[in-house]
Amino acid sequence: MPDVEAESSTQPEAMEEEEPLFSNLDLFLFTLIAGLIIYWFMSRKKAEPIPEFKKLPTISNPTVPFLLCNLGRNIVVFYGSQTGTGEEFANRLSKDAQRYGMKGMAADPEEYVMCELSRLAEIDNSLAIFCMATYGEGDPTDNAQDFYDWLQESDLELNGVNYTVFALGNKTYEHYNAMGAYVDKRLEELGAKRVFDLGMGDDDGNLEEDFVTWREQFWPAMCEHFGVEASGEDSSIRQYELKEHNDINMNKVYTGELGRLKSFETQKPPFDSKNPFLAPVIVNRKLNKAGNRHLMHLEVDITGSKIRYESGDHVAVYPTNDTAIVNKLGQILGVDLDMVISLNNLDEESNKKHPFPCPTTYRTALTHYLDIIHPPRTNVLYELAQYATDPKDQENMRKMASSAPEGKALYQSFVLEDNRNILAILEDLPSLRPPIDHLCELMPRLQARYYSIASSSKVHPNSIHICAVLVEYTTKTGRLTKGVATTWLKNKLVADNGHKSTVPMYIRKSQFRLPFKASNPVIMVGPGTGIAPFMGFIQERGWLKEQGKEVGETVLYFGCRHKNEDYLYQEELEEAEKTGVITKLNVAFSRDQEQKVYVQHLLRTNKEDLWRQIHTDNAHIYICGDARNMARDVQTAFYEIAEELGGMTRTQATDYIKKLMTKGRYSQDVWS
Repeated sequence: MPDVEAESSTQPEAMEEEEPLFSNLDLFLFTLIAGLIIYWFMSRKKAEPIPEFKKLPTISNPTVPFLLCNLGRNIVVFYGSQTGTGEEFANRLSKDAQRYGMKGMAADPEEYVMCELSRLAEIDNSLAIFCMATYGEGDPTDNAQDFYDWLQESDLELNGVNYTVFALGNKTYEHYNAMGAYVDKRLEELGAKRVFDLGMGDDDGNLEEDFVTWREQFWPAMCEHFGVEASGEDSSIRQYELKEHNDINMNKVYTGELGRLKSFETQKPPFDSKNPFLAPVIVNRKLNKAGNRHLMHLEVDITGSKIRYESGDHVAVYPTNDTAIVNKLGQILGVDLDMVISLNNLDEESNKKHPFPCPTTYRTALTHYLDIIHPPRTNVLYELAQYATDPKDQENMRKMASSAPEGKALYQSFVLEDNRNILAILEDLPSLRPPIDHLCELMPRLQARYYSIASSSKVHPNSIHICAVLVEYTTKTGRLTKGVATTWLKNKLVADNGHKSTVPMYIRKSQFRLPFKASNPVIMVGPGTGIAPFMGFIQERGWLKEQGKEVGETVLYFGCRHKNEDYLYQEELEEAEKTGVITKLNVAFSRDQEQKVYVQHLLRTNKEDLWRQIHTDNAHIYICGDARNMARDVQTAFYEIAEELGGMTRTQATDYIKKLMTKGRYSQDVWS
């Protein structure tokens, strides 16, 4: 203590003057210090132990049992979600619990210590629900990756843990609902008790209908299992309350940031989904020479961001909604869109305080945070029905939210087939005028859009290239519908009124990779914008050749409608073939002749070369583009080549291609 040392250094001089050993100041300081020490010892309290659950060193990753026990809940709904639908379903299920006299919470497995799952058995009538989406080629979503790894490695006994799983997937993909099926199977293997059958949602069909049907069977089964009765409370249950800010410092108001306030003004790495980098647009050009479509090539600058990417990775971008639609919503609901508001969770103990960053304005919420273009799901119609003053409108909205055949058919035709977004529904149901805060509470979050990167970081370390086609079509009701992200990208001019246009983005790593050995042949099949990752592959193979590496055959199968309209990157591809970077360039122009020709037809034409490359030379096959038709037809073409030239039955040919997939020699980057 420096003050004590200072006082003791003056003591010899004081003794010579024959003054008392301790001055009044000494006694005062001594008493003060002693009192402070006593107070410090007395005031220290040992942390009170939490009954039955160990205290974790950090609250940032609490245990689920800890939260359920301390928050008086018995149902936890975990979600693995890439596009937001899994999270949305989890929130709906946790909200449902209130109607059955239970308390639930939605939980991101990335934020919890999942190895404590076994202790759910210690909580009476506890239940773990898993809404698990499958991403890519049977992969877990980003936020469920650690949970998936833990399930694979764990031998923890989960005896006494009750669970059920609803899987979200798409039948057009090879590994339909692989993640949900794996979680369901693995939890049972670890001893957990499945209390309701695995639900299978198909986004290629009607995912919403699949979920509603499963959910309406699930809750009565849970009531019977746990011996509880529904409260009968079918009215709307608000999760958030509105707070209007009439006098607030605008520096404290979110203007589109996803995480940290003002993060778009002061950018700090690392950049990820919650902290995207604002990349300036340095190139935005139209790719097609003619035709009524708009295909575009964009380049964004990542200089100084410390962002690294590899060929085959995806770039995620955060678009904004069309201002015209946002303004129309404000007009039709008669609200001041620039009012600063917060939506605060009525459950103060919930880990989700707001549905989107708050405080913010209605305009910002509708522009940056909420999906107002996708047709609303049935729960939104159900919740909003109470505001319809016309009894017929109210009845139809509630009917569409039921699992009754008539209700399903009405939702299918009125909402899905007619492609009505929330604005169209409000326009076509004039008696429906809900409060905008409730509408904002119910709308799902606007999600990032993923694009296969069309460049190689070996050649373009400071920029990322994007290839996209503008989505634009007229619905059955005569409304022009535009794709949110592609419309937004199209309008990202290099210089906009003297300001650089920027794109909030981050990188999502992929397994779509060139072979480790450059000498392996590469077969790339990518019609339309499926060419994107192969532009990066071709650039990288060219760079490897320049470095003096031995590079194997590089074969491309590209397809488009007309040679003189939408032959994307024609000059670059023909130059690459001329210089020997592309060994053979095969292009199918589907509509330049009477008989349509697609990439799968060219594969069959070159079957001898293909079989040699695959079976003898260990070629790696890459498919990018449409999953519903192209990827399936291409795979069938490979089956037929294996049958004919490999002397196999169809079953053997199928197994042969599956083994290539397992070995990483048949990779797909497809979408539906």
